[in-house]
Amino acid sequence: MNNILGNLTPVAKNLLILNIICFVGSIISPQASRLLGVFYPDSPFFEVWQPFTYMFMHANFSHLFFNMFALVMFGPIIESMFGSKRFLQYYVITALGALVLQYGVQAYEVYSITGTLRASQFLTFDYFAGTISTNLSLSQSDFDTVASIYATSIVGASGAIFGLLLAFAYFYPNMPLFLMFIPIPIKAKYFVTAYILIEIYLGFNYSGSSIAHLAHVGGALFGYLMIKIWGFRKGYY
Repeated sequence: MNNILGNLTPVAKNLLILNIICFVGSIISPQASRLLGVFYPDSPFFEVWQPFTYMFMHANFSHLFFNMFALVMFGPIIESMFGSKRFLQYYVITALGALVLQYGVQAYEVYSITGTLRASQFLTFDYFAGTISTNLSLSQSDFDTVASIYATSIVGASGAIFGLLLAFAYFYPNMPLFLMFIPIPIKAKYFVTAYILIEIYLGFNYSGSSIAHLAHVGGALFGYLMIKIWGFRKGYY
């Protein structure tokens, strides 16, 4: 563990440590995910700090492991290019950008079903029983969608991780990547492009999934925008 941390750049190392601490905290106190994960803004569970804390929370160990594995693999490379201050800004902005796109998707779904962006006025929350009811005439499928949006938190660093993947593919498009279970190298530009396209497909075809696929796309999109705004040139590796 010391060798791994010793080889990391400062911000990447501290992000890794913070994510691990938050995950351990969520195991010790299950309520941490409700307090620090982020909810739809109209949800009674939403708190103003959640957009900044959700990116350090994870649903389970595999969720944490794969995100942190990517952080360790790509974070130091991008931090060395950007510098620590700008790297931290990039990480946070891509995580917030992921949330912006996810909120847009949720708002569209809520409005399509209820005719308003603020459906909480038609919902009744039983905090003790953990149930939601409504006086609207909705199909079971539509009710489940609205209930999930209002009562399920979003957690994870995946939006920021997709921002890192985008940056790596942008600056090192021809760098070969070796993936688990695929014994042949794949150029970064092809891997990341395919990954983003898959997430777009899943986001539009499995909107009820517990995985916020379009939030991942939002992280990549905002990463690209930040690179362009900052005026970095594309790599030629």
